[in-house]
Amino acid sequence: MSASLMIRRGARQGCKPHERFLLTPTEFARMAAALAEQPMLALLSMWAEPTLVHAAFLEESSGKLLLASCPATERKYPALSPARPGAVRLERMIRDLWGLEATGGVDLRPWLDHGRWPLTEPMAARPARNGAIPEQPAFLPIEGEGWHQIPVGPVHAGIIEPGHFRFTVQGEMVVRLEQRLGYTHKGTLGLMSGKSPRTAARFAARLSGDSTVAHSLAFAEAAEAATATTPPPRALWLRAAMLELERIANHLGDWGFICNDAAFAWPHARCGVLREGVLRANAQVFGHRLMMDRVIPGGLALDLAEPGPILAALDAVEAEMPALVAIYESHASLQDRVVGTGILAPALAARFAAGGVVGRASGRRFDARLAFPSGPFAGGPPMLMVREEGDVDARVRVRIAELTESIRLVRRTLATLPPGEIYTALPQRGGEGLGIVESFRGEILTWVALDDGGLIRAVFPRDPSWLNWPLLEAVVEGNIVADFPLCNKSFNCSYSGVDL
Repeated sequence: MSASLMIRRGARQGCKPHERFLLTPTEFARMAAALAEQPMLALLSMWAEPTLVHAAFLEESSGKLLLASCPATERKYPALSPARPGAVRLERMIRDLWGLEATGGVDLRPWLDHGRWPLTEPMAARPARNGAIPEQPAFLPIEGEGWHQIPVGPVHAGIIEPGHFRFTVQGEMVVRLEQRLGYTHKGTLGLMSGKSPRTAARFAARLSGDSTVAHSLAFAEAAEAATATTPPPRALWLRAAMLELERIANHLGDWGFICNDAAFAWPHARCGVLREGVLRANAQVFGHRLMMDRVIPGGLALDLAEPGPILAALDAVEAEMPALVAIYESHASLQDRVVGTGILAPALAARFAAGGVVGRASGRRFDARLAFPSGPFAGGPPMLMVREEGDVDARVRVRIAELTESIRLVRRTLATLPPGEIYTALPQRGGEGLGIVESFRGEILTWVALDDGGLIRAVFPRDPSWLNWPLLEAVVEGNIVADFPLCNKSFNCSYSGVDL
């Protein structure tokens, strides 16, 4: 029996619009074992409650989402990591936050908890005070001769988030990279719990600031699904335009920074100018450069002002892109740095269910806007931009193609913007919902459970970086140390997005 069928035999739990199934620990263990024989069932997320563990899967043959849950008997549950390597860090996170252990897990080291929190297992039913002395971090052992290690971070040059990278090298060649994150842990899940969706939306918007629209939208869609609320059509259209504007600004920034990390500053400067134009237009039209706190459960916090500044900024981007592409392609020194560097094999991308640009540059044909269309995407979905090379250059070229497509989508959406209201109030009632949104990094899955008074009983937002960070460790192997910045920026994973 396939793992998909095993999940569907569980008891239905009423999550909307993607049904959740409750399995016994024995059934969950059998399902976990069957995953090894079903490669097309991709693990997208894992999270927990004090007595339950949840997992979200994508059945790639049908495009359906399946949610499976398992009671954590004696605070243990069957591990998924032996069959799905993307589960490793999620299982470590579940142990840190809820104190539930994955039996048979591949890696049981702490992840978010560095031993400095005032409470241990803060999301458990009964968190305990932490009186222990913080231990030194444990890294994977190294065997062989002629290697040495280069520690980098957690504090870096420039204004970026903190994270530690431990390089093991032989000469200039990287033979292993191991990351240590968790330095930006904010207690977001605890801060959102017990609040109304409208109040908690401010925390979702700040989970990762460069994708504030996408995280806000995934949270809003989950809360709306839980309460059976449909926002007005005008709000749905404007949300889609805002999502694409966020993608445009970030793809421009990433394209420029990748060139800069190859010591080619001119494209970085020009991409920065164009990105700044988009951000200033956002501020004029939506009142905020990043459009933070504009997407809320039920619709939008404010209506669109005159769209002229947005259209003018897009005209400027579109006018300069051909010259930027020509310069990117014609400089041999730049092409030498990006072509063939940091290759992510398609098989590995598929095994981790890599999302967004990272996955599509390595042949994974998934985009949440196509798989789960809503609003204007339902009537005219974007074109899927896929390459097979899997190197830094492929990730740049996917971004360039998506820039052109996002500009087209914004123009079309604003031209067909329906009139009417922009907000529908959510009823104060219980329910459970899941939202899935394609951010510029990949799909965001946010799960929300509301109590009978309409307050948040439990919540979990899964940033795309959960599945992409481990792949960065893989693609750096066999490259020289100087190429790590190129690989890192071509992934552009979020530190904050996985530190919750």
